[in-house]
Amino acid sequence: MKRRRQMRILSILQRKDISTQEEIVDALREEGIEATQATVSRDIKELGLVKIPTDSGTYHYAESSTVQRHDISQQLLHTLYNSVLRVQHSDCMLVIDTLPATAQAVAEAIDALNWEPIIGTLAGERTVFAVVSPGDTAPEIARELNTLCDQSSSREGS
Repeated sequence: MKRRRQMRILSILQRKDISTQEEIVDALREEGIEATQATVSRDIKELGLVKIPTDSGTYHYAESSTVQRHDISQQLLHTLYNSVLRVQHSDCMLVIDTLPATAQAVAEAIDALNWEPIIGTLAGERTVFAVVSPGDTAPEIARELNTLCDQSSSREGS
């Protein structure tokens, strides 16, 4: 019963934002599982759930592994956003211009994001070369990367 309840809690948290233990108790009850707040509190501890902020400024429960993946992805995107100046393309190659001494961090961020169309990267001091896989078009990937880095608004005032 405990294992089933904990699996249902994880399933519920994947489907909706839950802010309190009472909301978890109510959601479990809706699925035909009776539990007390004290039981849910122990489940939260055993499952390693944590509260994370939402865009609206409130908090909701999430698995700690999800938070770590989310934080890492956000850090990688932050690196791209703050370091990439321009993305150009030629055939199956992207040429990514970066701020001085940030090309290696940008290449690492692109590699760590495991972005399927990009086979690999090579970085210098201010430039990253990225090879785009056959079947994907470099212009499309360059556009997506430029959008991801939001270049138009991030540096025009600099």
